[in-house]
Amino acid sequence: MTYEYTPVGVCSKRFIIEIDDNGRIAHAEVWGGCHGNLQGICRLIEGRKADEVITTLEGIRCGNKPTSCPDQIALALKAITSRKA
Repeated sequence: MTYEYTPVGVCSKRFIIEIDDNGRIAHAEVWGGCHGNLQGICRLIEGRKADEVITTLEGIRCGNKPTSCPDQIALALKAITSRKA
């Protein structure tokens, strides 16, 4: 199933994340933000279990901000997986 998430407090404007029936990220796309870095992050998380990605990315900060794009991806995945439960 494909989900959209609007991140807060970062440069990115929208996440589109597809989770397969096994809880793996089938596709991830980020609109806005640091394009090259976020493209790389999306490629790295595709094929991994959502809960594993949450553990890896949660809590990462960007400079003085209390969050970051990776942290917001973790929050998006938490929201998605809580909906599926």
